[in-house]
Amino acid sequence: MVHCGRAPAGLDRALPNGRYCIYVQYSIHNGRTLPPTYRLPPGGLVVSLWLCLRFNQLPLQCLSRCEEQAVVVLARQRVLCANNCAAALGIRPGMGTATVHALVNSEPLRLLERDEGAEQRCLQQLCCWAYGITPGLFSWRQDCLQLEIGGCLNLFRGLDNLLAEVSRGIGRRGYSVEYGLAPTPKAAWLLSFTPADTALEITRPLTERLAPLPLRLLDAFPTAVDSLRRAGLHSLGDILALPPAALGRRCGREFTHFLQQVLGQREDRQADYQPPATFSDEYWFGYEVKGNAELLPAAQMLLQSLCAFLRSTQLQTAEICWQLVGMDRSLREVGVRSASSHSDWKSWHQLTGICFDQLQLATGVEGLILSCRNLHPGQPENSDLFHPGRQREPLAHLLDRLRSRLGLQAIEKVGCRDEHLPEFAVHVSSDCSGGEPGTGHTGAQRPFWLMPRPQPLRQSRQRLYWNGALTLLHGPERIEDNWWQEAVSRDYYIAGDGSGQQYWVFRDRLASKWYIHGVFA
Repeated sequence: MVHCGRAPAGLDRALPNGRYCIYVQYSIHNGRTLPPTYRLPPGGLVVSLWLCLRFNQLPLQCLSRCEEQAVVVLARQRVLCANNCAAALGIRPGMGTATVHALVNSEPLRLLERDEGAEQRCLQQLCCWAYGITPGLFSWRQDCLQLEIGGCLNLFRGLDNLLAEVSRGIGRRGYSVEYGLAPTPKAAWLLSFTPADTALEITRPLTERLAPLPLRLLDAFPTAVDSLRRAGLHSLGDILALPPAALGRRCGREFTHFLQQVLGQREDRQADYQPPATFSDEYWFGYEVKGNAELLPAAQMLLQSLCAFLRSTQLQTAEICWQLVGMDRSLREVGVRSASSHSDWKSWHQLTGICFDQLQLATGVEGLILSCRNLHPGQPENSDLFHPGRQREPLAHLLDRLRSRLGLQAIEKVGCRDEHLPEFAVHVSSDCSGGEPGTGHTGAQRPFWLMPRPQPLRQSRQRLYWNGALTLLHGPERIEDNWWQEAVSRDYYIAGDGSGQQYWVFRDRLASKWYIHGVFA
C-alpha cells in the first residue's frame, strides 16, 4: 500500500510534481494482519514525519499531581484546568471562582494561580528527555513538543517501537498527553485534537484526516474564523474544498500561508532545540512520601533521564544535587559526588541510595528535583569489545561508595607528584577526585611505598647489611636536586638479600654514606 500526498517543502526537486510517498508494508501471518511497518521509498529519500505531543494538563501537572482533593488552576479568575477530583464535582474550564466554590460546597479545594514560568521549565525538562529520541524537535504554543521522527525510525526499528518508547517515557513522568502524527508539524498539532486512531493513522490522506476538525482550533485567526462561520463553514474540510485564491481574498495572506504549512505546500521553518549547559528534572509523587526507600524509584527515573541526556550530548559529570521538596514546600539539598566524571546511572543510583539511607526525614516529601550544573566533555571509556561481562568494576566506583558511606575525609589517596626527590614525590591526600590512586609518574625501578626517612645501612668489608647481607642487583640511577637550598646528590640501586626480598638503597655522594629508602612488595 502506498500513501501519496503533497510533498513537504524542500522535497519538490526530489520527486516529480512535488509529490511524496510513504510506503506502508503489511504482513499476513496465520490469517492475521500484523501491524504495519514503515520503510523508506526507493532511492533512500527520508520522508518528513512529525509527532506532536500536546500536554493538555500541563498548567495543572506542573504545579500539583495531587489526586486526593480537588485542585483547580485559575487564569484571570477563570478555571483553566482541573484534576479528576474537581472534574467529578462538575468543575469545567471557563467557570468562575464563585461557581467553583458553589459546586465544591464543603469538599476540600485547592485553588492555584497559573504559573507560565513553571510550564516552560517543565517543557524544557521534557525537551531534554525528547532529545534522546530525536535531535530535531522544538517546543510550540506553550504546551506542545514537536518531534521530527522520520529520520530515526530505523534507529527504533519501526514506528510502533518509537511510539512505545515515547509512551513509556511520558508515563514515567506522569504527564497527560495527546498525540498527533503527520508529515508537517502544524498538521500533527491539529490531529492531536482527534481520536487516537485518527491521530496516528498516517495511511489515510492528510486532507481526509483533517476534514472533521472544527474551525475553532484556528484560534490564532479569530477574525477569519468568524467570517467563515458566518458564511456557513464550520470545519477544516469545508475550507480545504474552497479555491485557494478565493480563500486568500476572504481571509488574508497569513491565514492561507498557515493552511499551506499545514498541508506541506509551504516551508515551515522552526529553530531546533539546543541542549542547555546544565540539567534539571523533577518528579512529583502526588502523595506524601515518608520512607527513604520510597524515593529510590523516582531517583532511578530521574538518573536515567540525566544519563540519557549526557550520552546524547556527549557530556559527563562528577557531581549531582538532589532537592527534596517537603509537603510544606521546604527544600533539603543532598549532594552526591564521584571520584571521576561519567554517565553511568547505575553507579549514581547506588551512591544516591547510600546518601538517602543516612537521611532523617523530618517532614513528608512531595517532590524530588535532580540538578547538575557542572558538565564536562565526555571521555571514551575503555571496555572489552569481545568479553564485556568479564570487565571488573572500576576502582573509582569503590572509592565513591566508601566516601558516600564513611565521609569525604575518611578515604585518603596515595599519589605521585612531579618531583625529582622521592620523598617529595609520594603524597597522601583526602582528595580522591584526581583519578585512580598512584597514577602519577614514577620510575620503572622504584618502589611505591617509601620509609618516612631513609635509614643508614651498615657497611663492612665492602658489603652492605640490612637484616642480613645485601647484594646490589641494578643501578645506579643518579638523582641530583635542591641545589638552590640544600644540595642532594644520590646514586640509587636495587639490592636483594638471601631470601629474595628487594630493597631500594642509595649512596649519598656528598656524605659518602649508604641508606635504605624503600622496600619492594
